[in-house]
Amino acid sequence: MGRYQPLKIGNLYVENPVIQGGMGIGISLSSLAGAVAKEGGLGLISTAQIGFREPDFFKHPQEANLRAMESELAKARKIAPKGVIGFNIMVATKGYEEYVKKAVEIGADVIVSGAGLPVNLPEYTKGSQVKIAPIVSSPKSASVICKMWDRKYRRIPDFVVIEGPLAGGHLGFSREELTNFKADRKDTDQVYDRDGYDKEIVDILAVIEKFRNQYGCSIPVISAGGIFSKEDMAHHMALGVEGVQVGTRFVTTEECDAPDSYKNAYIQAEKEDIVIVKSPVGMPGRAIRNAFLEKIEKEQEKISRCFRCLEHCNPAAAPYCITMALIRAALGQTEDGLLFCGYNAFRCSRTEKVADVIADLCG
Repeated sequence: MGRYQPLKIGNLYVENPVIQGGMGIGISLSSLAGAVAKEGGLGLISTAQIGFREPDFFKHPQEANLRAMESELAKARKIAPKGVIGFNIMVATKGYEEYVKKAVEIGADVIVSGAGLPVNLPEYTKGSQVKIAPIVSSPKSASVICKMWDRKYRRIPDFVVIEGPLAGGHLGFSREELTNFKADRKDTDQVYDRDGYDKEIVDILAVIEKFRNQYGCSIPVISAGGIFSKEDMAHHMALGVEGVQVGTRFVTTEECDAPDSYKNAYIQAEKEDIVIVKSPVGMPGRAIRNAFLEKIEKEQEKISRCFRCLEHCNPAAAPYCITMALIRAALGQTEDGLLFCGYNAFRCSRTEKVADVIADLCG
């Protein structure tokens, strides 16, 4: 047995309490998710434009995505027949209901859902065995989603993921909060500090505990955002969570679905290269500064077509197409694409194996 207790989500058993974060487009697909599940973690496949390599993607993106969900899950199952594997599905995705129902249909073990509150997730998964988890970023959002699911569906989350301000991609914080976050305890000139966020985690745990007591069952809580080392994991586990979610550290693994040029961009990044950006959908995010980001600061990119990927994107006003920017990065065009990352991307110094990452985190 490892350093930590296994993560139990209903009848699912995750030997090492590490969830690999869902990363789109094309970063966490079958290879990464399968490898993590094989090593006793929980692997997540991101559905964000998952079918971008399908031949009909540019004509029929949703159909291509739904088809790719099935093939990617099947490939991950071959890698880890006994592993726990699921999908990360953003609430902001157009056709969200169809993606959730597809995940249920093809036998996903879990669905993790953020980028908005998944208020109707229980309705779309009703009658299935799939385990569902909202991503929350504050005690208020945790309370709202639990109360809403309780009132509308007489159920609670199977587990909850708390995503903090050091995470990558789209984030549930204001730009000011993200800019002012004191990630390093030695920084004294910042106002939104790590100690304050630790208290947020404890407060969210208190919210979840009320529903645990009400229903008389377990609701594992997972902490995410900025967890890179075994020391980071130990710190979060000491706060009382049952597991952690890790994204950035897995990007530079041999098994990650990203191309080598993408992985090398992480390895070569310096601390000052990690910046907060504004997504075309209005949400702040975190990415690696490159020629693409410098270009769109000066001029709007011409958008030739809309993939209708996110609910709140207006192509006429968007500075660039986020689908194409992420696809270019996933195809290895790292200076001409959007490289989402977590705060700790600059700590990536080499290519690793998934098994070694999990052993290090849990060791």
